Amino acid sequence: MKYSYLVLSLCLLIFIQCKSSQKSHVAIEPPLTAPETSIAVVDYDKLAKELAHKYIITDGHVDLPYRLRVQNFKLEKEFLAIPIETDKGDFDYVRAKEGGLDAPFMSIYIPAGYQKSGGAKELADTLIQMVTGIADIHPDKFAVAMTADDVEANFAKGIISLPMGMENGAPIEDKIENVAYFRNKGISYITLTHSKDNLICDSSYDTTGTHGGLSPFGVEVVKEMNRVGIMVDISHVSDNTFYQVMEMTDVPCIASHSSARRFTPDFERNMSDDMIKKLGENGGVIQINFGSTFLDGEVQNQNGKLREKFFKEIEGLGLERGTPEFEAFSDKFAKENPKLYADVEKVADHIDLVVELAGIDHVGFGSDYDGVGDSLPTGLKDVSQFPNLIAELLRRGYSEEDIAKICYQNVFRVWRAVEAAARS
Repeated sequence: MKYSYLVLSLCLLIFIQCKSSQKSHVAIEPPLTAPETSIAVVDYDKLAKELAHKYIITDGHVDLPYRLRVQNFKLEKEFLAIPIETDKGDFDYVRAKEGGLDAPFMSIYIPAGYQKSGGAKELADTLIQMVTGIADIHPDKFAVAMTADDVEANFAKGIISLPMGMENGAPIEDKIENVAYFRNKGISYITLTHSKDNLICDSSYDTTGTHGGLSPFGVEVVKEMNRVGIMVDISHVSDNTFYQVMEMTDVPCIASHSSARRFTPDFERNMSDDMIKKLGENGGVIQINFGSTFLDGEVQNQNGKLREKFFKEIEGLGLERGTPEFEAFSDKFAKENPKLYADVEKVADHIDLVVELAGIDHVGFGSDYDGVGDSLPTGLKDVSQFPNLIAELLRRGYSEEDIAKICYQNVFRVWRAVEAAARS
């Protein structure tokens, strides 16, 4: 009897443990939805497209006006489709909408030759009229913007803003009153010079050092730009000019389309680490240029060697430009010696460096679309591809707040500070 009771007790204990074990197993078994809820897998490309259309995207420099001038653009019916949809150039309405680009600063580009030949002011007026004409003809798609508030109002309507920046201060000529004239025409920033020293300052591309930085007239121009509310753009200027502007300006400045010199050590057109820090201390913003020449010194060097090889072979064969033989050889050479390009990751590297040196509040986009030929990086070949860059930044850990700052908030902060200083 005692033995039977013992056996019965053991059986009962085993039964209870088995039930307990089963209950425990059920309790810890993951739910059917666990793969979706435990570790979220982010689709960065999808998120990037959403953010590209959620936030305003500004681009500090798009050379559409001068490209259209080269194409003999006219404000007539047969030309109306040019800025809407085209297979030419890097910018049109359809591609801008696809990429989420809302406020491309139209470059009123004045080649340095006009500083000697004259006619700089007339050319600037013509290009400004072209931009305003596009907006007048397509009011449902484009609108000129003179302020950050204008851009926000247009964005709410689904309209692409066309703010304007003048690349090269040569149209000011030697008349200080022309600064206010161009502000009234819609110019929101002026790049003080371009490829040659001018009446205002020295250029990074020139070796003359005419003024040792700003000229006395250039000092007055910067002061007047501060007074009337035009952003001072220090892209293209010499290092001396940059530091002198930083010392005297009352408001933050921009570099509308420059990159980091650390990646292109022999390219003074880009900004050194110290200059980027100084621009940040000033409260300014560097808007990264997308041209491969601006992004990767090694790519620049290798392409330079290819050019030397090409012209050496052309000379050896005795071929003349414009002949069928020259064109045939050029096509064959290009296929056998493909040109190198930077990529979207390298653009993100430049942004990373600026954030490291100056902080997240001091970087933006300044593509130079339609201004750097076929040197655009893989993944950023035209204005439709801004989401590719945003996706790369998201992969690197940038937050949605960071993306908003880079897309437009940093530039708006400077723009509004300049406007406020002018009002006061």
